[in-house]
Order: sequence, then C-alpha cells, then structure tokens
Amino acid sequence: MNESIKIDTLIQAKWIIPVEPDQLVLEQHAIAINDGLILDILPVTKAKQCYLPQQTIILNDHAVIPGLINLHTHGAMTLMRGLADDLPLMEWLNHHIWPAESRHVNMQYVFDGTMLACAEMIRGGITCFNDMYFFPEATVAAAIESGMRASVGLVVIDFPTAYASDTDDYLAKGLSLRDQYQRHPLLSFCFAPHAPYTVSDKTFNRIVTYAEQLNLPIHTHLHETQEEILISENNHGLRPIERLRQLDLLGPNLIATHMIHLTDHEIDLLSQYGCHIAHCPSSNLKLASGFAPIPSLLKQEINIGIGTDGAASNNRLDLFEEMRLAALLAKAINGQAATLPAHQALRMATLNGAQALGLEQRIGSLTKGKAADIIAIDFSDLNLMPCYDPISHLIYTASRDHVSHVWINGNMLLEDHKLTTINLKDIQYRALGWQERIAASRS
Repeated sequence: MNESIKIDTLIQAKWIIPVEPDQLVLEQHAIAINDGLILDILPVTKAKQCYLPQQTIILNDHAVIPGLINLHTHGAMTLMRGLADDLPLMEWLNHHIWPAESRHVNMQYVFDGTMLACAEMIRGGITCFNDMYFFPEATVAAAIESGMRASVGLVVIDFPTAYASDTDDYLAKGLSLRDQYQRHPLLSFCFAPHAPYTVSDKTFNRIVTYAEQLNLPIHTHLHETQEEILISENNHGLRPIERLRQLDLLGPNLIATHMIHLTDHEIDLLSQYGCHIAHCPSSNLKLASGFAPIPSLLKQEINIGIGTDGAASNNRLDLFEEMRLAALLAKAINGQAATLPAHQALRMATLNGAQALGLEQRIGSLTKGKAADIIAIDFSDLNLMPCYDPISHLIYTASRDHVSHVWINGNMLLEDHKLTTINLKDIQYRALGWQERIAASRS
C-alpha cells in the first residue's frame, strides 16, 4: 500500500467548477494544495487515501471556483465612493475627481484606499486585480500587506501630478518599481497610459518600445465615450483606435478598457491584432457611456475579461454583479437569450482575465500546477435553493455575500466570511478620516 503524501491543505466540496474545460462540474471532489500550488483534483474518497493534509476544509454545501480576476480598477478610488454621482464622464473627471485628486492624493491616501479596496474585493471573491492609479508603490504595499495578487499599473499621463512631474518622471518611477518587485510571487506589472486624450503620440511611442522590451501588457481606457472619439478626431484627425494602430499599440499585449463605441471595422481590427478587452458594465451604465457591443466582439472571438472600474464610478468592487450584468446586457443587446451563457460569463471573470494579463499559466482556472487562488461560495442560503445548475446559480443568483472562503497562493485570506489578513476596524477608521478631509475641502 502506498504511503499517503503529506500536503498543506485539502479542500473538500460539494461542487468544484474548474472553468477548464468549460461547463465541467465535479461533484464530491477535493483539491490538494501544497506550497501554494494545486497538486491534484480528485474524488473525495480517493483524496483521503492519497493525501495526509495538515488541514482539511470540508465544504459540504459549497461550490469551489477559481478566484475572480478584476481586469480593470482604480483601487484607491474607494475613498471617493459616491463623491460625485449622476454626472457624465468628462464633467465627473474635470470638475470633481481630478480636482479632489489634486488636493488629496498622496502615498498614504493610495495605501489606505487600496487597503479598503482589497478588503472589499477579498470578501467578494476577487483574488487578483489589475490596477491603474498614482503612487503605484503604495498599491504594491497594500497588496503585499493584504496578501492579494495584483497587476500593478505603471501609470503615465501627460500632465504633472503629486506623483510625477512629467513623462520621464512617470516612466522612471514606474520602471524602478517594476525592477524592485518583478520577482514577487503575487505581483505583475502593466504599463498604464491613462487614455488617448491624456497621452501624446511621443509618450505612446516610448511605452510601446518599453512594453516590447520587457514583455509587459499595456492597459488603457479606450473608446469609452462619444466625446472621447470627437476629441481624437478634432486633435488628430483619427478615431482613437486608428491612432493607436498607427502607433503600433494594437496587439496581444493591449488591454483596452470599456470599448463601447466601435464600428464593425474597429471590431475586425481588435480581432486581427489579438487585443484584449476589459468590460465594465456597471460603470458604463452609471456614467451613461453606453452599451459595449459584447455580442459582436464575442462573434469575432475577441478575449473579454470583466472589471469593476473604480468605486468612484461603480460604486462597488463586485464581480458577481458585473458577471450578471454582463450576461443580461449581452442577451438584451443581441435579442437572444442564449447569448453569453453563464459558463462563459464565469470564464470572462476568471480565465479570460488571466489571459489578458499574460497570467493564464498561473491563475484563472483550477488546474494542476497552477497557483491555489480559490474561492468558495456557500449555497446553503435559502436564496440559492433549489439548485439545478451551480454554474447558472453563480451568475444569476449568488452574490458576493455568499463567498465564505478565499485562498490566494494557498493562503486563506477569508475564513467563514472573516478576513484573516486585514484589520477591518483600522481600515474603517482610516476611511472615515479621509471622508472628513475630503468633505471639508468641498464645503
């Protein structure tokens, strides 16, 4: 008889939904975890024979899935949640958000805001976030302290801020941060030029060169509003996508966020160049930016992940809500109930996001050898009864409040709905302090 293998953790669950392959649901299976990696997925009875875990987590009423990946957010902007609601994008940015940022954003602000965001995201089953904000070194510090996986944006914008004085300063600081942390197991990096209307051709050219040399994604806002497109046509004689094509930005390392106002030709270009899209349905609706043509993008087999955007324009960092909205809006836009089925929405919030970040070999699905980024959803709540299809329930019925456990790299960050790495009282105290400062400056 073979001796049992010693491992760190064994998770037993009613259902395991690995995402790869699509629609697979494993009943009464277990995940063996060791050294932060998924060692095995096998029936519970066999797992008990093969493995000797230091701890066993028994989840008899739960579905276990890969951790959700928030493909676009501005974590620190949780401190501006609800600051200037019910306004169009450019008015919201120019007259409220940017003035508030110029008065308040510093290292401490970004750290405190990102810690608040990490707490919200972990409790909602998000295990990796792709961030774009100033003082990314504070984002790094918050991600490390909370234990979250993060793709940190090396932000670039063509005007001075409290973070950097000019393009050279933005790039130098960002590249230095990347060099310092490039081997950290939970961190990766993207270039994050804010948007075509805030970044010059010269700056984009430099970013393309660096991105090619370092093999880093480029993460930017693109075709979010009609006004953005008019600005580009007036200033450059081109729509933004065509301008970026001529600057060699279109390619498999581009993560284009929003992508609402698109022609058929532009959709063809995105497919031809292998670009990725970060779809943010709640933000698109709240800012009245429009409806992204998701059905047409799916027909072209363009990779689409899901993001929340920042809490200032959503106002929640809730990927369960985003998955549901993404599926429902796609059906309504296409006039067909079969458009964007539940299993595809789940893949968009997991493996598709990993592919966009170049992390699909490490995260995004429950597969042997990948990092143990795992979440459990408790189906014992009466609002989830009865259940005929757990994948359907994840998209159309479950909420982030049903997330009971979260593991990142094999470490448990949420146990029975309670955070293990973040002091909630401290975070709440800091958030209230910033609320008082920001509110006083507006009165």
